[in-house]
Amino acid sequence: MRKIEVKILNPESIDQAEKLMVCAARLTQRGHQITCLDDFMGLYEKPYERSTVKNLVKLPHPTIQKFSVINVVVVGASRRFLAQITRHQNEVKYMSASLQYSDYSGVEDFVVPYELLDSPQEEIYINQSKEAMQRYQEMVEVGVDNDSAGYCAPQGMRNILLISATPYQWKHMIHQRTCRRNTAETRYVMLRIWEQLISQNTELFSDCGPYCMNGICEEGKMTCGKSILPIMTVIDIIRVDFPKILDTGQFETEEGEQHEDTAN
Repeated sequence: MRKIEVKILNPESIDQAEKLMVCAARLTQRGHQITCLDDFMGLYEKPYERSTVKNLVKLPHPTIQKFSVINVVVVGASRRFLAQITRHQNEVKYMSASLQYSDYSGVEDFVVPYELLDSPQEEIYINQSKEAMQRYQEMVEVGVDNDSAGYCAPQGMRNILLISATPYQWKHMIHQRTCRRNTAETRYVMLRIWEQLISQNTELFSDCGPYCMNGICEEGKMTCGKSILPIMTVIDIIRVDFPKILDTGQFETEEGEQHEDTAN
């Protein structure tokens, strides 16, 4: 699971989403005051406090959080992650590198599952994956099309994925996929995305964590019994749950802030 990277491609859309959320909420109560475009633009450009955003995200009216899309690229996650995350279809769009049109001959880069990292089984897994891609290349060399040869490709092969979703849907996906009952890679990728989103807008994305962080676990009898404390930051969760991915005893954020290791 090392070498997985994520990036928000249009961070300016987050400010736009916030502005539209405030405007939409105000519009519902001030429609009688708007008689022309200038009236609306005055409402749209009207200043607001950070507390306004914080209060609006708590309302049971998700539509106001759906007037913009945030585009994220995930580089280096596995095709198994692709299969899992694309279960989310409402207000989400995806574009992935294609096994049909791309020729992966000679590619030997695979996501190592978290439990296998630094274990005796890691080398066995890598060798098995390389053998699968060798069979892939042999088929391509004798004229088999990329799509058919692609059935040899292991699920752990790295991929590039574009994801486009509304702020509300990003929050929904993060709620579900950062839960400790999810697979390690999916949790890690979504935590990394949440880390970037919250660094752009704390008020809009502070409530993204698994349901246990925001009240009570919704898994019922299927609960993992390992609730994440509400006081934990995204960085805290990554460092506690994924210490083997970190190359040193410290984790440095994009802002350069260093955090002591709390995993032990």
